[in-house]
Amino acid sequence: MFFTCGPNEAMVVSGFCRSPPVMVAGGRVLVVPCLQQIQRISLNTLTLNVRSEKVYTRHGVPISVTGIAQVKIQGQNKEMLAAACQMFLGKSESEIAQIALETLEGHQRAIMAHMTVEEIYKDRQKFSEQVFNVASSDLVNMGISVVSYTLKDIHDDQDYLHSLGKGRTAQVQRDARVGEAEAKRDAGIREARARQEQVSAQLLSETAMAQAQRDFQVQQALCDAAVSARKAQADLAYQLQVARTKQQIEEQRAQVLVVERAQQAQLQEHEIGRRERELEATVRKPAEAERYRLERLAEAQRSQMMMQAEAEAEAMRVTGAARAAAVAARARAEAAQTAAKAEAFGQYQEAAVDPPFGAPSFGVTPFRTLLSGPPVLG
Repeated sequence: MFFTCGPNEAMVVSGFCRSPPVMVAGGRVLVVPCLQQIQRISLNTLTLNVRSEKVYTRHGVPISVTGIAQVKIQGQNKEMLAAACQMFLGKSESEIAQIALETLEGHQRAIMAHMTVEEIYKDRQKFSEQVFNVASSDLVNMGISVVSYTLKDIHDDQDYLHSLGKGRTAQVQRDARVGEAEAKRDAGIREARARQEQVSAQLLSETAMAQAQRDFQVQQALCDAAVSARKAQADLAYQLQVARTKQQIEEQRAQVLVVERAQQAQLQEHEIGRRERELEATVRKPAEAERYRLERLAEAQRSQMMMQAEAEAEAMRVTGAARAAAVAARARAEAAQTAAKAEAFGQYQEAAVDPPFGAPSFGVTPFRTLLSGPPVLG
């Protein structure tokens, strides 16, 4: 027949073919009826209220201590489970708890007797650790492990703890009052500092705002000045450009006028040249030809008369009458030549003095030069 149990319980099978007995914690086991026996032992955690009343401490002061302990039979350790089965098999949980409680209480009393009230009161952790360590080393031989131990309460009937706490309470109250006063003082100081910092921050903020406003105004003034300067420069540049443009226009007009005048002068020069060529062709050349013809004619007449006079003079040389006649003939010939030249140059002068309209006038050879003839012979 199979028997089972939960994880909080252990089974012990003894009898036929079970030497030593078989211990199973949380599982199943085969049991032969009438030949084998099965017993159960609880593995639940037990909570123990360990109270030690009026135990005298090291200085003889009686106090009462209450501790809370958690214990259980260790089922995972075979040796401890075997020891627990040997001691507690067939007993109930309350009986096992009573045995563990009495053991813990005895160790608690022993530790209290070796410590002072102040040590227990001020260092509860140390007291709890000592009880836990001593009780664990003793209960482990029974197969019981101490899971935890905590000191719950300390009290006495002589008001020792109350008196012990008065000084501490007074000290604490004094420290509290001092701390409160210091806190108020520090709070006042911090508040004053905070107000001072607030005022300083406000002044700094106002100063910064004023500085920023001043900088803004300065920058704005600089910008306005720069804009005005740029505008003035732009206006001046515009005026200069307008003046340059007007000057260029005037220069171009002057150049055009110079070109026009040069062209007019060139046209006038061409016209004057044309008129001079026309005058040369129509007046000067015919007048010169006529003058040349008259001069040649007068020269021929003079030569002829001189030859005649010379012939007459040659014929009449032998006599003075002939000489006089030759002189008279030469004089007549020269007078005739002079008259012919005068007539020719008179016509030339009239042609030269009255040129066509717009034609240039030419100089006239002095009449005295034209009248001067060759030197008189004789």
